[in-house]
Amino acid sequence: MGIGNKLRLSSSLSRMLHRRILYSSARSFTTTEGHRPTIVHKRSLDILHDPWFNKGTAFTMTERDRLDLRGLLPPNVMDSEQQIQRFMTDLKRLEEQARDGPSDPNALAKWRILNRLHDRNETMYYKVLIANIEEYAPIVYTPTVGLVCQNYSGLFRRPRGMYFSAEDRGEMMSMVYNWPAEQVDMIVVTDGSRILGLGDLGIHGIGISVGKLDLYVAAAGINPQRVLPVMIDVGTNNEKLLKDPMYLGLQQHRLENGEYIEVIDEFMEAVFTRWPNVIVQFEDFQSKWAFKLLQRYRNSYRMFNDDVQGTAGVAIAGLLGAVRAQGRPMIDFPKMKIVVAGAGSAGIGVLNAARKTMARMLGNTETAFDSAQSQFWVVDAQGLITEGRDNIDPEALPFARKTKEMDRQGLKEGASLVEVVREVKPDVLLGLSAVGGLFSKEVLEAMKGSTSTRPAIFAMSNPTKNAECTAQEAFSILGDNIIFASGSPFKNVDLVPFLVAGNGHVGHCNQGNNMYLFPGIGLGILLSGTPIVSDGMLQAAAECLAAYMSEEEVLKGIIYPPISRIRDITKRIAAAVIKEAIEEELAGGYREMDARELQKLSEEGLMEYVENNMWSPEYPTLVYKDD
Repeated sequence: MGIGNKLRLSSSLSRMLHRRILYSSARSFTTTEGHRPTIVHKRSLDILHDPWFNKGTAFTMTERDRLDLRGLLPPNVMDSEQQIQRFMTDLKRLEEQARDGPSDPNALAKWRILNRLHDRNETMYYKVLIANIEEYAPIVYTPTVGLVCQNYSGLFRRPRGMYFSAEDRGEMMSMVYNWPAEQVDMIVVTDGSRILGLGDLGIHGIGISVGKLDLYVAAAGINPQRVLPVMIDVGTNNEKLLKDPMYLGLQQHRLENGEYIEVIDEFMEAVFTRWPNVIVQFEDFQSKWAFKLLQRYRNSYRMFNDDVQGTAGVAIAGLLGAVRAQGRPMIDFPKMKIVVAGAGSAGIGVLNAARKTMARMLGNTETAFDSAQSQFWVVDAQGLITEGRDNIDPEALPFARKTKEMDRQGLKEGASLVEVVREVKPDVLLGLSAVGGLFSKEVLEAMKGSTSTRPAIFAMSNPTKNAECTAQEAFSILGDNIIFASGSPFKNVDLVPFLVAGNGHVGHCNQGNNMYLFPGIGLGILLSGTPIVSDGMLQAAAECLAAYMSEEEVLKGIIYPPISRIRDITKRIAAAVIKEAIEEELAGGYREMDARELQKLSEEGLMEYVENNMWSPEYPTLVYKDD
């Protein structure tokens, strides 16, 4: 272990011991997040211009007197429901008018309107988002966030989050104190190197950090005053951006090797120095850095990588759901044959998680790992990955098929996806390639040969245009006796025109989106007080999601819940993560609830503890205090 790693490990242990000392003498009771009076140090127009505290027309007359607002607002006091009704009326009326010409889609117009609300009144923004989560999650997150990131320099109006760049080396420790919040619970950070499936978007990637944190607030009840979107600008290799005079980021090629690592190291040291208990979620880092940074920091800091670990967890939940949809117990998962298209950070992350899940079910022995490994066939841009390939990516090497075995199957190094599907006859075709339309008619036709009683098609790449196939294509070719899941949302398919016989006349489209998992993982980490994020916690989260749907629902082909249930899902996943942290003796506690008191909680008590610490968008009572 190098000196740097020793120092980080020592720092981690120090933080953990410090927390345990603090919690050991604390009283044990839970509080309802967001219901405390809030002390503010500003009045008059300063309050109205601050989205954290602005209530607009909802300020009561006593608050208007207390905060010097009388005469600065119309006299009629409205409650939050009346405000939302006014906003929704305006939104429907302005959707078309907000478009920047006919090429500007309605989704982006909605994003503009919601963003303006976010800029002036955060509480109302999240109230609208939570109440209409099914309609607006695709606007603030995938797929619309992809459009936002592609056009961010033109959409930028006011700063949200922090920007650390290669030009700030040596200054980050002081810069981090420029953020006004004394406590930050959650950071989502990106370097913009591979935003969704859109490639290197440079500083425009900040949009993904903002969108993810919107879901942390809406789904997990993380207080919006304690979240921080971050962009680390180390340059871009996108030639279009390098030549664009309107581009807001550094117009230089990306840092590489040691220079790159030094920037990320400095950032991590800075944020954990100011906020020792913060959780950092890494988002949309290109594959060559995603795994290296995860391994570099995961045993030293409270961090995880959503593309590697979150995507994997959602995919595992879907795969376990597909087993249940066949009327079989989840323990049969190790028998599934899975063809994976894509060997980037998401693809390898899913493969590693699936292998660990299978091996655990088989007893976690060396033989179990070998047996689990043999259930996967991985196809990348060069075709089937076998041991005969030169310069195999080290992360993909464990899944390279043996040449002799492939000879017996009639396959060879570099075999095409359709050839692999024809020969393997898989139970699951899993797409994480970011190549739109990869599951062609020929490939889907080949899936008709699957030996499964109910094969699964998982077109998981984002945004929508990068999905390996559409739901319509899958159901029209394969009929209704399949399981279909995608990363971006598709509408259910009316199967009557295809005159198929089977389980019904609707092809259910399951959105296997990371938003089912990462809010619950983050909330569970926060409320457990664990110093690190273990594989066991991620596994517990995935299994909780897989078990969430009823038997009746999964037999209909519904393996993921509707987005409308997201806060309940998140609460249960957070409880599962906390329970696992307790079992692994990693729980340190949170606020007044120390580790010993956490251990005493019943299942019901644990759920209540989580719920009581989820922020809800209600206007707090504001109390002015002079600095």
